[in-house]
Amino acid sequence: MHSGSPTSGVGRIIAGRYLLLNRLGSGGMGHVWLAHDQRLVCEVALKEIVFRDPDPSGDEREARVARARAEARHAAGLRGHPHVVTVHDVLEHEGLPWIVMEYVTGAVDLKELVETRGPLAPAECARIGLAVLDALTAGHERGVMHRDVKPANILLAPDRSGAPYGRILLTDYGISVQPDAGETRYTLASVLVGTSGYLAPERATGGPPTPAADLFSLGCTLYHGVEGHGPFERESHLAEVTAVVMEEPRPAVRAGALGPVLQALLVKDPGRRPSATEAEAELSRIVTPQAEAYARTQTDLGSQPPSAGVPAAPAPPPPGFGTDGFGPVVASLSGPAHRRRELPRALRAVLAAALGLVLALGGVWYAMAHQKSGGDAASPYGSAVGLSAPLGDGECVLADWPGDRFQGVPRLTPDPSCRDKAPDGQVMAFVAAASADEARRLGPARCEERTQEIRERLADVRSVAVVPTGAGFEAAGRRTACVVLGAHGPVYGPLGDRRKAGSDFTDTANMQRRDCLQTRSDRDARLVSCSGPHDEQVLGFTRLGGDVTLTEARTQSDAACAKDVPPRDYGFDPSVYTSGSWTSQGAWKSGTHFVVCTVRKQNGGTMEGDES
Repeated sequence: MHSGSPTSGVGRIIAGRYLLLNRLGSGGMGHVWLAHDQRLVCEVALKEIVFRDPDPSGDEREARVARARAEARHAAGLRGHPHVVTVHDVLEHEGLPWIVMEYVTGAVDLKELVETRGPLAPAECARIGLAVLDALTAGHERGVMHRDVKPANILLAPDRSGAPYGRILLTDYGISVQPDAGETRYTLASVLVGTSGYLAPERATGGPPTPAADLFSLGCTLYHGVEGHGPFERESHLAEVTAVVMEEPRPAVRAGALGPVLQALLVKDPGRRPSATEAEAELSRIVTPQAEAYARTQTDLGSQPPSAGVPAAPAPPPPGFGTDGFGPVVASLSGPAHRRRELPRALRAVLAAALGLVLALGGVWYAMAHQKSGGDAASPYGSAVGLSAPLGDGECVLADWPGDRFQGVPRLTPDPSCRDKAPDGQVMAFVAAASADEARRLGPARCEERTQEIRERLADVRSVAVVPTGAGFEAAGRRTACVVLGAHGPVYGPLGDRRKAGSDFTDTANMQRRDCLQTRSDRDARLVSCSGPHDEQVLGFTRLGGDVTLTEARTQSDAACAKDVPPRDYGFDPSVYTSGSWTSQGAWKSGTHFVVCTVRKQNGGTMEGDES
């Protein structure tokens, strides 16, 4: 394992007029600042369009400036709309474009609200949907498509009466476009414009921006609001794009009356989605009089989590998981746990052709049906799995596949140390069942749900449900074991909260997002608590080319992380912090070439607990 080897703006005055007070947020396009307009003596929001390359080419600079002007022009065209953030001006300062916008006091975006408060009631989401739909329709009538509707671009703020979240605003027209106005599109042909999990399938496959595409994104956004996660949320952007194109959304369990509206908006074929008028009518039926005062909205029963001891209605099993009751099921998971609806033949052909390009860029996970084998009480999961005792919580395993990895049923061997034999994976959860038949039908989907969080924090793993046989059901404790396995190789140690603070990493495979590290040398890192002093924090992962050797990676990985996982996107001041990285032999043995990207202080100092 090996560690790879803009100034603060507070207090600056922009264009001789705007004093920067503090940074409100950051994103892929730049930073948003709270500023004081010294001429009008009021507060405004300033959007700074930044360049990833400190010395951008003339073409990139021209494109960024033109994009900022287009954003200001499109948003200014909607000036005065009650649900659109007002744009006052666009200017250039020291060669960089800045957009002067209305500062919305007390605003929180929908993504942050859901993260802090939890999923919203269906009536609340319907009210938000009506407001955003009104804003989108006003833009569509002017020929302006937003192209990036998502929770982070919807602001909720107190209204004039003081009702919390009573005011709803759509913001960030940064990638909007007027397709009928002959505008230049300032994006590369190979780059998907929008946010992966909220992008309409026809946009992901190269189709033009349309009102129907914005409505699909609105459906994804409202799904996030009522469910607490996106309908196509996956472990990587690539997996999300693939899910948007080829898979149905995960079944909504909290949506209640909003469910049919979401289902209609998320239809793959844009021609079958409801119009804005139809969507407005359906959303209006859900919004009750109480919903006009957000704080007093009654919660729809469909938005409540299942009561203790009362199981939620199960989703139908994924394709290929059916069994006849005589053998084990070891199901590798990745997609939504329900049957896909048939798409029109022409649309399927277009999506399949487009997905070919996606597949060429990286691996995609598919649900597998596995061989069956007989079993008895002495072999809880069947003779093919080979265990004579049920798996235990947190138990590490070695997996011996009969052919290619994740093809067929793996023979599992316990690895009590979770370290000495470079384990392939670990038992992360169990799901109980009333019968062996229920375990076969529902175990795989429930394991996917139980392991989703840990899979999202690791670079290259898959979830596998180890389901007991009929004869071994009682011996297995009447439950399915949810195992997380390395997708292309071992995980080299325990995962998630099974790891102990102070333990050394022998490989990067079990480093996960938000881990805090103490680094004693460029080849020696240990896991430490983020509440205390630490040297680095893991932000995410990137992947180097197949022709890059491990030796070369050790000199290229920092730059790759700075480009793909920049610390400023996570709120770290670029004048203080810099990108770091870790590489290991495991990722090169497996051929994945994954790199762990971290943030560290430029001066080599220690990061403190409140910085994480």
